[in-house]
Amino acid sequence: MKTHVKALVVGGGAVGTSIAYHLAKRGWDTMLLERDELTSGSTWHAAGLLPYFNMSYATTHIHDYSIKFYKTLEDETGLNPGFYVVGNLRMAQTDARMDEYMLYASTAETVGVPYEWMTPQEIKERWPLVRTEDLKGAIYHPTDGYINPADVTQAMAKGARQFGAAIERKWQVDAYEWTGSEWRVTVTKMAEKGGNLVPTDEQTVITAEHVVTATGNHAQRTAQLLGLKIPAIPVEHQYIVTEPDPALVAWRKEGNPEHPVLRDADAKWYVREERGGWILGPYERNAPARFEYGCPDSFRADLFPLDLERIEEEYMSMIHRIPSSEEVGLKDDYNGPICYTPDGNPLLGPAPGLRNMWLAEGFSFGITAAGGAGHYLAQLMDDGEAEIDMASLDPRRYGDWMTTEYAARKNEEAYEHVYILHHPDEERPACRPLKTAPCYDRVKALGAQFGQVNGWERPNYFGPADAPDTFDHEARSFRRGGWWQYAADEARAIREGAGMIDATAFTKHVIKGPGATAFLDWFTSNRLPKVGRVNLTYALTTAGTVRTEYTILRRAEDAYYLVSAGAWQAYDQDFLIKAIEDKMAEFGPIYLADVTSQYGVFALAGPKSRDILAALVRDAEPGTALSNARFPWLSGRDVELMMCPAIALRVAYTGELGWELHHPMEMQNYLFDRLMEAGGPHGLRLVGARAQNWLRQEKSYRAFGTELGRDATPLEAGLDRFVDLSKDFHGKAAMEETGIRSKCATFLIDGPAYADPWGREALYDGDTRVGRLTSGGHSVAFGKSIGMGYVRPDLAVPGTRLKVRMLGDLWDAEVTEDCPYDPKNARIRVDA
Repeated sequence: MKTHVKALVVGGGAVGTSIAYHLAKRGWDTMLLERDELTSGSTWHAAGLLPYFNMSYATTHIHDYSIKFYKTLEDETGLNPGFYVVGNLRMAQTDARMDEYMLYASTAETVGVPYEWMTPQEIKERWPLVRTEDLKGAIYHPTDGYINPADVTQAMAKGARQFGAAIERKWQVDAYEWTGSEWRVTVTKMAEKGGNLVPTDEQTVITAEHVVTATGNHAQRTAQLLGLKIPAIPVEHQYIVTEPDPALVAWRKEGNPEHPVLRDADAKWYVREERGGWILGPYERNAPARFEYGCPDSFRADLFPLDLERIEEEYMSMIHRIPSSEEVGLKDDYNGPICYTPDGNPLLGPAPGLRNMWLAEGFSFGITAAGGAGHYLAQLMDDGEAEIDMASLDPRRYGDWMTTEYAARKNEEAYEHVYILHHPDEERPACRPLKTAPCYDRVKALGAQFGQVNGWERPNYFGPADAPDTFDHEARSFRRGGWWQYAADEARAIREGAGMIDATAFTKHVIKGPGATAFLDWFTSNRLPKVGRVNLTYALTTAGTVRTEYTILRRAEDAYYLVSAGAWQAYDQDFLIKAIEDKMAEFGPIYLADVTSQYGVFALAGPKSRDILAALVRDAEPGTALSNARFPWLSGRDVELMMCPAIALRVAYTGELGWELHHPMEMQNYLFDRLMEAGGPHGLRLVGARAQNWLRQEKSYRAFGTELGRDATPLEAGLDRFVDLSKDFHGKAAMEETGIRSKCATFLIDGPAYADPWGREALYDGDTRVGRLTSGGHSVAFGKSIGMGYVRPDLAVPGTRLKVRMLGDLWDAEVTEDCPYDPKNARIRVDA
């Protein structure tokens, strides 16, 4: 066995073998270790389905790559991966479900995934065994189907060996040690004993430049060995296999093709043919998490007892949908662990706090994602970035605040929600509230309907103060939901008067010290602000794309206050720590502190915001304290708001006159009460994140995670004014070399009166798909839908007329000038 490799992959399921394959294909000296046999984890009992359906742009790319890649394996390796391209029929019992499919379909179009619409009559004519009278329709994917998990894994393993990778079985990792330049991995030989797998006395040490963990059910053991929190915990998933169905056998004997994989999402199950019978796989309620603190060493290719009572409702609904299955007996049953994460997306990317350690854990749809996961992770490791933005899968999207209990309960919820309607305005309830700002009870009493950002409760909008707990759930829709008018009124309040937004969830860091200025000048793309001033700037990836957006207040010559997106606290902190470690010897001592939980934030905005704030400011010259002369736009200073000290930034994400008030968290309720009292005479209204999202699009303000990400440079995002090409900064050369592949633009959309875009829709020039929206919503200023997105550079010109796909139809979308609302920023700069 080799004792030194460039890449060591730990875990021999479908995901691990794909990663080994793709790294070896890129010429990396790669070895894969498996503690048992290949496929002995969840891979062996997976049903092998390959569903395209996913609401995520990045994950759709991953699934698309997998499906196409698997079709090439037999020619490359000589091994048949057992891919049955039977298609996938996803049925709908309700209009809301059809709306979901139409939103998904537009996302699929942005990736080029083929699909067809089918009516109930068309389904019945093509597959008469399926009952259709209570269906609204279906979406059909003709190019996917199902695959044999063991066969595709062995085919990828053979392909990996053909590219030079070594695969070693019956070796268990027992320790990881980072030496500063490579990993020392202690491994123990495993042996069969009485049906169990036990360690022997044989041990060795493997050194590796990079390590990838793809340990599946053993992710908690991996977490303990690495000293990390990895919220990948298995949940029980059961499926049953029936005896042959005489009606199905007769259907096939007549020469008819195999049924597609059938999905009745409203009934929460999938069904496919299996040797003349059916496989039923439900996603039922109350499936428990298992192995929260580690998978037992004795658990190998084992299963849990079947709990038929738990899936009785789903079983009966299968009989309803396929009546011929009623008299068919059960032949086999499976109840095995499948890893989940709190949001259902895998953890794919760099391990937080560690160098050259990569995680590939928590794959609830591991067979579907394995091929693409290996492909894009190999890009990330070899090229520095993948061609798609991998942030939504990044392991650093979760912070150390997350406990095992939280992860287990959220993973159970993610499992249960596989077939629950995926509203774009969905907020899942498990484990909430957890992280609350001090004003939580106050705003809740005033009608706040909350969303969750990095565990923080954040008002999305304000409904009626006496709303029942079910109000927000019932307000959700793929169209304009019950919350829409509340958000529109809030947006109008900021445009016409004043509104206050709880922005406490913002990520906040302090950077200071002798090396701080030189470091930040290298780290970010814009020139640094002068003392007392504020700049918007970007930290780039090694590929020259946008890694993070920062608002920077320069507090002193070598002291800075950084504000970034609330959802990415651990992600930003890990990036900063590693960058500072790399550059401190060059630039000098640098102090970094995460102060997110120390400061609450209220964003006060609107034409009357100065009048409200003036009532609280205590200053030698209170009449001029907030004037342009003493407090200009894009500046920040310490203020006293009666008895509350605060750092006030004159910035406004809404595009109106306004301030962000960063205040001691322990004084938040005091400040909240004073602001509400001062705002009363001016009609101050509490405003949520949804109205703010609409307002920032009227200003063409890009947002990290939508317009800004690791797949576009700041120049492609149209942020040239925040890039100082006269200086050298991290990622600059790669950014310039990349050029302009596509361009960000703002669109005013003449859409339907009942819906707005969500930021997932395809854009067309005639019949040609030319781009996609990344954000969407409603503009109160223009009285129509609005969106932002990327198109070919030649089309990102004001006046260009395109079409956007919404709810199955194409609607007019016109490229507008950047910052269509108040393009000269006169309202933001207005003086006292």
